[in-house]
Amino acid sequence: MAAVLPAEFQLPLTADDLLRGDSSRHYVVQEVLPARELPAAITDFQAAFRERGALAVLQHFDTVYSLLRHFRALDTAAKEDALELMMQVVTHHSNELSTILSDSGLSHTDRNAHLNALKMNCYLLSGLLEAFEMEAFKSGLAEVDPAGKNKKSHAKSSGFSWEDEREPVLQLFTQLLQLDLRQLWSGLVVEEEFVSLLTGCCYRILENSNIGLQRYRATREAATHLLATALTHYDHMFSATLKITQMLQHFEHVAPLFAQAVTLWAKEYGLKSIVGELLREIGQKCPQELARDTSGIKGYAVFITELAEQIPSLVLSNMSVLLRHLDGENYMMRNAILSAMAEVLLQVLNGDQLEEAVRGTRDHFLNTLQAHICDVHGFVRSRVLQLFTRIVQGKVLPLTQFLAVVSLAVGRLKDKSVVVVKNAIQLLAAFLSNNPYSCKLSCNDLAEPLKKEVQKLQEMKDRCREPAPTISPEEEWEAMLPEVRAAARQILQPSQEEEDEEVLEVEETAERASEQIIGMLKKLNYKGAVRLTQKAVCSFQAQEPFSSFKEENEEARILGILERLYTGFCPGENSGDSPCESGSLTTEEAALEERPQEQPQTELVKQEMLVQYLQDAYNFSVKITEALSQISKLMYENSVSVVQEAIEFFVTVSQFGVPQALLGVRKMLPLVWSKEPGIREAVLNAYRQLYLSPSGNSERARAQNLVSSLYLIMVDASLGTIQCLEEIISEFVQKDEIKPAVIQLLWEQFTEKTQCSPLERRAAVMLLGMMARGKPEIIGSNLDVLVTVGLSERVCEDYRLAEEVCNAISKLASNSKPAKGKNNVPFRLPQEQELFECLSKAVSNGFTQQSSHWIPFMEAAVTLIYQLAEGPEKICAHILQVCSQKALENLQEADGQKEVESGASPNRVSDGAVSLPTFLLLHLVSLVGQVALQQVAHLEVSVNAELRRRRILREEEKTKKHKERSDSSTIKQRAQSTGNDITMEEELGLIGASADDTEAELIRSICETELLDEKHLLSAFVPLVLKICNNPGLYSDPALRAAAALALGKVCMISSEFCDSHLRLLFTMMEKSPLPVVRSNLIIAAGDLAIRFPNQVEPWTPHLYARLRDPCQSVRQTAGVVMTHLILKDMVKVKGQVSEMAALLIDPEEAIMAVAQNFFNELSHKDNAIYNLLPDMISRLSDPACGVDEESFHTIMRHLFSYITKDKQTESLVEKLCQRFRTARNERQYRDLSYCLSLLPISERGLHKLQDNFDCFADKLQDPAVYSCFQAVLVRFRRAVGKPEAKALAEELEQKLSACHNQGLDSAETCQEGGKTPMPEPAKRKTTAGSCRRPLSTANRGDDDDDFVTPRPRAHQKNKRVQKSQRRKKTVIIFSSDEENSSENELLAELREEETPTKTTPITRSSTRRLR
Repeated sequence: MAAVLPAEFQLPLTADDLLRGDSSRHYVVQEVLPARELPAAITDFQAAFRERGALAVLQHFDTVYSLLRHFRALDTAAKEDALELMMQVVTHHSNELSTILSDSGLSHTDRNAHLNALKMNCYLLSGLLEAFEMEAFKSGLAEVDPAGKNKKSHAKSSGFSWEDEREPVLQLFTQLLQLDLRQLWSGLVVEEEFVSLLTGCCYRILENSNIGLQRYRATREAATHLLATALTHYDHMFSATLKITQMLQHFEHVAPLFAQAVTLWAKEYGLKSIVGELLREIGQKCPQELARDTSGIKGYAVFITELAEQIPSLVLSNMSVLLRHLDGENYMMRNAILSAMAEVLLQVLNGDQLEEAVRGTRDHFLNTLQAHICDVHGFVRSRVLQLFTRIVQGKVLPLTQFLAVVSLAVGRLKDKSVVVVKNAIQLLAAFLSNNPYSCKLSCNDLAEPLKKEVQKLQEMKDRCREPAPTISPEEEWEAMLPEVRAAARQILQPSQEEEDEEVLEVEETAERASEQIIGMLKKLNYKGAVRLTQKAVCSFQAQEPFSSFKEENEEARILGILERLYTGFCPGENSGDSPCESGSLTTEEAALEERPQEQPQTELVKQEMLVQYLQDAYNFSVKITEALSQISKLMYENSVSVVQEAIEFFVTVSQFGVPQALLGVRKMLPLVWSKEPGIREAVLNAYRQLYLSPSGNSERARAQNLVSSLYLIMVDASLGTIQCLEEIISEFVQKDEIKPAVIQLLWEQFTEKTQCSPLERRAAVMLLGMMARGKPEIIGSNLDVLVTVGLSERVCEDYRLAEEVCNAISKLASNSKPAKGKNNVPFRLPQEQELFECLSKAVSNGFTQQSSHWIPFMEAAVTLIYQLAEGPEKICAHILQVCSQKALENLQEADGQKEVESGASPNRVSDGAVSLPTFLLLHLVSLVGQVALQQVAHLEVSVNAELRRRRILREEEKTKKHKERSDSSTIKQRAQSTGNDITMEEELGLIGASADDTEAELIRSICETELLDEKHLLSAFVPLVLKICNNPGLYSDPALRAAAALALGKVCMISSEFCDSHLRLLFTMMEKSPLPVVRSNLIIAAGDLAIRFPNQVEPWTPHLYARLRDPCQSVRQTAGVVMTHLILKDMVKVKGQVSEMAALLIDPEEAIMAVAQNFFNELSHKDNAIYNLLPDMISRLSDPACGVDEESFHTIMRHLFSYITKDKQTESLVEKLCQRFRTARNERQYRDLSYCLSLLPISERGLHKLQDNFDCFADKLQDPAVYSCFQAVLVRFRRAVGKPEAKALAEELEQKLSACHNQGLDSAETCQEGGKTPMPEPAKRKTTAGSCRRPLSTANRGDDDDDFVTPRPRAHQKNKRVQKSQRRKKTVIIFSSDEENSSENELLAELREEETPTKTTPITRSSTRRLR
């Protein structure tokens, strides 16, 4: 055999190495066979293998080598045959080697032959594996069908699948490596190239991105075991470490695979050292290099994280090598290391029985995690919060760090990153759910017991302030007795007595001698004490204590005397007592003193622990309460996920009894109207959890608890809250989520079958009404019960209950609207219905009763009549007649018995000779206003809809009859003659539109000509309303004046002519009335009028804006809401006066700030709306006369500029703001403009705009504030842009800025190469009575009528065009806000008839407009 192949086979680095080299020393391939000869050569190899076994490869190596060279050109059958043959050869050789290696008599020649054959066989098989793997990878890339159908069909047709063959190959290599192959290398180490050849197959397979799929699990395990064998037996540790770290860097998918593999090696093979090697290799990577090349970071991060999850104890022992990456720039590495720390804390460093060193490591990890809650990168902050959530849920966080982490989480609620805020809320919810303190976390409930226990602790400390107990003399004697006995024995021995004896003099008396002996004992001079005792016994044999002991043993006698002296013998006292009695008494006293001293100390420690527990619970509750206020604000963020987390948090808080949670539960109610389905569903789910799963043992008890909890949320709830709750409850009812037992209980409470308070009865009716929105039959089937119980003769006892009954019944009307496309008859009840009789009687009878709740009931009753009754105007006319008749009767009675009291009584209003109770006039005016409003609504909505319904029915019937009569020929002729015209009309929709216009015109003419005609009942009351409004001095009652103003607004809704003639009075009252309620009511009325009669109200728009500066908070809020609706519905022109809305962003009232924020948020959804308004708002708000200081201006601008997100808008604003420097009049405006520029995210093109317009602001840079703002612009630009050209541009601009700032205006002109920047003269302003924005204290002063003037009439369109054309010719840039500086006289009005604004800029009213 040696003669066959004397040359050694050396594993090549590349396949070409086998074609060249010294053939005398190493094996070289003699010939690469052509592809056509390979099948025959393979057959020869098979025959040789059957004859000679595995050594046949020594002669046929070139055959398989040639096949590898021509692998792509061969057909599949040849490849499969070669693979099958090599598998047989290597299997046979492996089986042979197990016997050959155990043969000690193996010759050198045979050993070399088998070694060469082994290397050749493994080389060829690994080559085939790599070739098949490469082919499979390329076919996978080229495959069109992502589902792999072509691959499956191919596999089925050929019967061969390489994915199924990989596992047997790897198992075969593992079987080889498990043999003691060192015998083939003469007992030396197996050459590294051979091991790398086999392990390289594993790494090559693992590089396949599909290897992580579940169906390849067996292949992954085979590769893992092969590598484990190499690591265990062939010293593959160093190579594996390098290879794994390289693959982690270049292949992201291998990180979880190697984490599983390393876990297996450490647990099953005991290869724990590889964990340290890999982590050390990763830890030695330079953080700066990783920051530059982020390709491999993700693989390292995933590997560390998953390794820590599976073997945290081994990661803990090697954690120190990774800590340097916590200071690196790459956030993924920081996240991975922090995640590893968290896993170690969760799985290893948990429990209370940790050693001191381990506890220190735990605290270090926790402190590191806390430090990174404030990391510079948002993803790190978010990840750490997630990790702390897991730590808290796992109950691993020590109590000592509870409050610190809670405080950090609360601080992150203000984070600019949405993900961080979301995870902070989740962490706080986890703290609540896993808190160790209490199931109820109310600050008030915890404060009281804490105060009591602190007081108790103080009392205990005061009692225990006695001196601390010392060691008793008996205990001291027991401790020193062995040494004293040793000293006594040493002295009493005759041989040493003379040698050791000291010269001691005994005192004259026994007492002095005793003191001397005790002093020696205390000084530990035991020998001296024993000698002195001997002498004292000789000198004072008859005196105590030296005469009491009669022991024969001298040692015992001396020790007894010393003990008695040291433990309590008091010379000169109780000398007659026996020593036994004295000693016994001393011991008992010591025992009695010791017991009470131990007990107070134990109790004191317990009390201190209790106080600390209560203090921690209270502090935790305070932090949660602090978080509530911040999270409640987050419920209206733009991020859906944050809103959902906030809602879920309040659900969690509510379960722990925090009182403030109810405010958050209420605050989430408006979100039920959200356009985001996720938010709406989150609100519904929250209320399901809170209210639809009540506790209770029975159905009745659960219903009672559900109703009680709903009552709680309705207490002091606003109308908006009730409407939101109604939407939620109706949703639940529609889905049958509210049990019948709940509805039954509500009816029982309403009918007083179940005892309840009046408030609960009203709440029951309200809930029934809410449920009726979902299922009208709840009310419809019990209508007689509602009428009998709620609107009976006892209605005067509780008008609020009657009002809620009316509201509940009105749900029948709101739920009976016909479906689209259907012309069903609307739901109406006849006039004779008992309901309307009861309502008429209740309103009429209550008219003469002085009750503050009658007016709301009357309004609800009138509304219900118009909603449900046939011919409601007749019923309400009858009510008006009856009530006015009662008023006249009362007036006649007063006229018959006129007295002096009529002029002095504050409860009556007089007009010359007669007087009437104020409340009667109040009731009458309110009734008139409500009837007028509902009559208009009835005509515009119900009557109009009914006219349209009947017209459609007539048209349908006419069409049907027409079709029946006409025959086909007629149809054809008509189609030929008129088909084009009909088609055109139908296409344009003219038929329906003209009919709608006819109906709308009919309704309009009725309102304009009939309702306020002298023949109509309403016209009789209009003079009364006008008289009350025009004579505030005569009718001084605030409620009456408010009702009259509201009635005037309602009557104005009827007719545009009447409205136009009385707008002067309405706006005068709005400006000058000292009553906030009057001003609020008239603002609402003016808003409704602006929608109904826009042409008439449009000239008065500035007076609506003026109310945004009202001194009263409620008026400003009402004005803000009204203007929000009008502007967003495009009912008023948005001009520079919208700056008044912007000023509300700094209002001291949070509710008004919220209104303004909501307005601008909605306005931002309109294309470029805020962008178009910004320049004018900046000009108005930066004017010092406007009344907005610089800090407030900055706050407003920060909010407004947050809506500027488009690059084009930013660039245009840069140019506009730079140009506006030319027209700025003072330093304040310079600073404001520069601050606005600093808020813009300027791009490179924006910086070019700054360069181009440098001369506009160059002379302003000497102001330090202006200069600092431009510096801030450059700093922000440098952070955002990394291009060298852009940085150079920024540096150039910075040099120019610095030069102009340091050298002043002259230097600025020089650095601009002679360019001149003329300073504009301040614009001459007209002297006005006040500023554009006066202080709020004077905004409503009405004592000087001359201050009120009518707005100037608008110029005609032609004049406007002329003015515009003239403006274009000017070279100076003019802005609309500079032209339209409205004086104070424009915003206030004392309106005389001749000064009434003229009607211009007509706004066409749609013919199909409905009253809103």
